Amino acid sequence: MKTIKSNFHYGVIFILALSFLVGSCGKGNTQKHKPQKDVVKKDTTKTALKNALTFYTSFDNGTDADFSLGDPKLYTVPSRKARDSAKIGLHKKGVSLSNDQGLKGGALLYEKDSKGYIYYKSKDNITYNEKEWNGAISFWLNLDPATDLEPGYCDPIQITDVSYNDASIWVDFTKENPRDFRLGVIGDKNSWKKDTTVSDNDDPVFINQLIPVNKPPFAKGTWTHIFINFEKLNTGKGETSLYINGVLKGQRADIKDPFSWELQKSNIYLGLGYIGLMDELSIFDRNLTQKEISVLFSLENGVHTLLK
Repeated sequence: MKTIKSNFHYGVIFILALSFLVGSCGKGNTQKHKPQKDVVKKDTTKTALKNALTFYTSFDNGTDADFSLGDPKLYTVPSRKARDSAKIGLHKKGVSLSNDQGLKGGALLYEKDSKGYIYYKSKDNITYNEKEWNGAISFWLNLDPATDLEPGYCDPIQITDVSYNDASIWVDFTKENPRDFRLGVIGDKNSWKKDTTVSDNDDPVFINQLIPVNKPPFAKGTWTHIFINFEKLNTGKGETSLYINGVLKGQRADIKDPFSWELQKSNIYLGLGYIGLMDELSIFDRNLTQKEISVLFSLENGVHTLLK
């Protein structure tokens, strides 16, 4: 009888101990595999774009820039050599503000080519650096190059202190149909120009510096986004790339030629030989990432979205 009681007593203890172990393991297992709350990271792309912005004009409320680190005024001048006769505002024949034809509001409307130039000043609006120059340029165009443009080369934008072939950043349409669209990031002329007897567009050295786009996707009534990235200019290892509607169309590396500016003479010229609409010009102080370019292209209300 004593043996039975003893066995029974040990059996109870064993069952209790086993129950404790199973419970402990289950509890530990539950804690170990307890689902963690998802951590949603805030997308800071728009903030990064805003922090990099140095210049922006929407043409919604006139020609003054909506945001600028430098002079916000648009200027008109009869020739590049006559800078002293520049007038504040838009005074070029055939160019006007359209209040309702823009991407989201107003835009610059070029109805015919005429003498003179319009520009914004480069100083502080574009962060030129003689040691290492980085940046990005964004704008929108609306035209049919085949039917709208007059014969000859056309530069929707050209940024330089001298000319298109001397320390300059620009895009152009070639002079005849079917027109190519090209990006030029061209260093000091005295650095690259070896044969002065041949015109630039017949000079292989010049042509090899361009990024051409055959059959570019422009159409009347359709807005097309143009984006220029550049970095490390003036280091001997410069790079540049061209995007259209957020898609990379070409790139160039190993830009060795220097870009020497007299900054006070440098300007952001708009619409050289251009006929069509232009809108949403913005400039940044660094080259942008692919994600930032995509976000910029997709902004529902343009760069205004970044300034809110």
